[in-house]
Amino acid sequence: MVSDERNTAHRGSPLRARRLIFAGLVAGTICALVAALSYIFSRNGLTWVEIAMIAVFALNTPWMVIGFWNAIIGFGLLHFRRDWLRQVTGLAGLEDVQSPITSRVAIVMPVFNEDPALVVRNLRAVTDGLDATGQADNFDLFLLSDTNKPEIAAEELALFEAWRDRNARPDRLHYRRRAENTRQKVGNIEDFCERWGDGFDYMIVLDADSVMSGEAILRMVRLMQQNPNVGILQTLVTGMPASSAFARMFQFGMRHGMRSYTTGSAWWQGPDGPYWGHNAILRLPVFRAHCHLPALPGERPLGGEILSHDQVEAVFMRRAGYEVRVLPLEDGSYEENPTNLPDFLTRDLRWCQGNMQYVKLFLHPSLIRGVRPMGRLQLLLAIMMYTGAPLWYAFMGLGLVDLVFGPFETIGGPVAEAAPGVPGFGLALFVSVMVMTFAPKILGVLDVALRRSARRSYGGMAKILAGTLVELVFSMLVSPVAALAQTIFIGGLFFGKRIRWDAQERDDRRVTLIEAMSGLWPQTLLGGIFLATLWTVAPQVLPWATPVIAGLLLAVPVATVTSLPGLGRAMFRTGLCAIPEELEVPETLRRIAEPVDFGSVLTLPAVPTAAELRPLADPETA
Repeated sequence: MVSDERNTAHRGSPLRARRLIFAGLVAGTICALVAALSYIFSRNGLTWVEIAMIAVFALNTPWMVIGFWNAIIGFGLLHFRRDWLRQVTGLAGLEDVQSPITSRVAIVMPVFNEDPALVVRNLRAVTDGLDATGQADNFDLFLLSDTNKPEIAAEELALFEAWRDRNARPDRLHYRRRAENTRQKVGNIEDFCERWGDGFDYMIVLDADSVMSGEAILRMVRLMQQNPNVGILQTLVTGMPASSAFARMFQFGMRHGMRSYTTGSAWWQGPDGPYWGHNAILRLPVFRAHCHLPALPGERPLGGEILSHDQVEAVFMRRAGYEVRVLPLEDGSYEENPTNLPDFLTRDLRWCQGNMQYVKLFLHPSLIRGVRPMGRLQLLLAIMMYTGAPLWYAFMGLGLVDLVFGPFETIGGPVAEAAPGVPGFGLALFVSVMVMTFAPKILGVLDVALRRSARRSYGGMAKILAGTLVELVFSMLVSPVAALAQTIFIGGLFFGKRIRWDAQERDDRRVTLIEAMSGLWPQTLLGGIFLATLWTVAPQVLPWATPVIAGLLLAVPVATVTSLPGLGRAMFRTGLCAIPEELEVPETLRRIAEPVDFGSVLTLPAVPTAAELRPLADPETA
């Protein structure tokens, strides 16, 4: 265990002060917003419905306010502190680009029924990038397959062996496929740790759709070598250039909201940072000793194996006395994003199910005994990421009840009457909430606008503003659609509903009208109910509710239109919602674009039997 005592003198007290400041800002903002809403409702007495709305609003506000202050603080650090990266991370060796790699590193990619060509293509890009640095000797790569479809397994093995046969250093490339995917991804990683963990100091985890440049990998290893107190180092992961209109708009907005937000959160979270499960480096002996995940009590979907394993592993690493740090740099770490709305919702609901399992950790304290308060807060924030959706719809539903069935009797008083409005007060609260909601993206755009090199990398300010406008409209339309999907799914979780944890759809594909309608009819129906009710009972409220109603009613056409290949091609030609890696393609992504050519693999080998399921190198010498 690494003690934090030696860091207290120069990091403990400032970190405590940062957290107190942040807590004060968040608490003060929440109190101000709740007080403002209470004042609006209480001008002529409070009804039970209004009290319920205030309570729901108070529960839903923290996630928004935390994001707002993360973005504000991050933006301030980026533009007003010259040494912001050192201030945020506290890491030694941030400028080191030359020290030798003396540690043994395993790069692992766990896969389950993924496209073999994509997997091998990405792994090849990683090894080629490392070879180009001249420091690849201490790295081994493992493809850890849980694939259970025979035809995919056969192609997976054939492509890997063909690649290995043609590689200059085949001894470093290892393939293992399990006959049973026990404990899913967690079990896959655990199996690697048990078989080959003794031979490595660090483990870098990649997803099937993610890659890292050789320079980015070396940076992380050097930082781990120089900071023995760090157990997990997570880097920012940026989207790859996309041809799908949906993916282009999605990752354009996510890219702007990421840098300031993550910098601000790292400033106050410090050594209790997040782990997102991939494109990160872990101190392997500590991970093996302290990060084994328990099975949750009860049946699935909330019980059983922990699906969103990453954040639990992070808090267990911290419990062991090691730091979990995030490096808020957009440099050499990439992933692919969903190419259409239905696939995005499927992925989002998978994460929702995994995060909601954390409720069981709080209901059974013995499972997280010894976890630090900040670790518990991280788990709570992961839950709050998805509880906001049902709370948001509960607030709107209560407001609709108040409009349709009111006026109600006030608490201890007469029936409430319509009170004269306070000029501009309700509008000010509405604008404040909207600004806070979109603050990470707004400040992200401002961050780019204030840096000449960043403006050029996006193709100029005109393209940045055009993309921002398109993406904001896109976000306002998609947000209520995703929120309703989350609300319905969370409700179903408590009645045994679950989503299949399978391979993601990663290719561009067109969403048909029938597919969109079959999956998004609840959004369309609820949008129609909201519109008809407000039109009949309170048409003066319609302007306020238009963003939500429009998003729900347009869910089907948005899903189909944003998947159209022609729209994606048009956006690509004009550079609309382009990210810097599209305009100046990094070498790592150029390697991905090259076709996988390992000769003719027309006759695929038979799927190996259980006895044949072994790596291509003996574990004793790996």
